[in-house]
Amino acid sequence: MSEPLLVGAVAYTPNVVPIWEGMRDYFADTDAPIDFILYSNYGRQVDALLAGSIDLAWNTNLAWVRTVGQTQGACRALAMRDTDTVFQTVLVARAGSNLDGIESLRGKRLALGSRDSAQAAILPVHYLQQAGLNGDSVELIRIDSDVGKHGDTGRSELDALRAVLAERADAAAIGINTWEAMGREDLMPGAFEAFWTSPTYSHCNFTALPSLGADRAGPWVEALFAMDWENPRHREILEMEGLRKWVPPELDGYASLFEAVETQGISFQW
Repeated sequence: MSEPLLVGAVAYTPNVVPIWEGMRDYFADTDAPIDFILYSNYGRQVDALLAGSIDLAWNTNLAWVRTVGQTQGACRALAMRDTDTVFQTVLVARAGSNLDGIESLRGKRLALGSRDSAQAAILPVHYLQQAGLNGDSVELIRIDSDVGKHGDTGRSELDALRAVLAERADAAAIGINTWEAMGREDLMPGAFEAFWTSPTYSHCNFTALPSLGADRAGPWVEALFAMDWENPRHREILEMEGLRKWVPPELDGYASLFEAVETQGISFQW
C-alpha cells in the first residue's frame, strides 16, 4: 500500500471535520488512501501545496486562479463537484423593489461580500463592468467579514443581505448556494427576490502540482469518481459536501474569473 495522499482543505465550518474524516474512511478501502490537513485560510493552503507539504488542495476558484498564476500554469485540476460546474452569482433585492436586470442597478447601492469571494465580490464587479456600469454608476458597499475563506462561510453574504434589510443598500450580490439555502431553510422568508442571475462558471476543484505523478493521481481520481449517490455510506459524505457526483474539471468555466482578476488588478500573491 502506498503512502496516503495528503489533501489540504480549509476549515471554514466545523462540518469540514466529519466530511474529511468520512473521505479518509472511504479512501482507506481503495488503492489510494488519503489523510488530510486543515488550514485556516486559502493562502496558507496554497502555500503548503507549492511547498510540497500536501499533495492535493481542495481549492476555491480564486485559489485555483492564484495557483495557476504562481505556477505559470503548471498546476492541474483533477476533479470537481457536479455543482461546481454550474455555479452562479445572484443579485437580490427586497421583495417589491421593482429592480429588473443588472442595468437597473444604475444609481443604486450594491452590497458585496468579502473582497476575496469570487461569487459575492470579484465576479459581481466584473459583470457590472460588462454591463457598462462603472464605479460612478453603482455605489459598492463592501462587507469583508470572512476574508481568507473566499466567502465559503457565507457570513459576508448574509451580512450583505442584512445591509439591504437595514436600507443601507438597495441590493446584494450572493452565490447561488446561499440563495438556494435561504429557500430550503426558510431564512428571511419572503424578504428578498432575485432580479438577475449570472452565467454559470466553475467553482472549486482538487488542485495538484506536476510532482504528483499519474501513478498516484490516477488511482485516486478513479476512486473519487467511484463514489456512488445510491450507496448510503457514500451519500452521507456527498450530501455534506454538497454534490451528487464528482466530475472532471471544466476549465473553461474559470475564464470569467481570470479576466476579472486581471482587469481588477487582483494579485496572484496572497
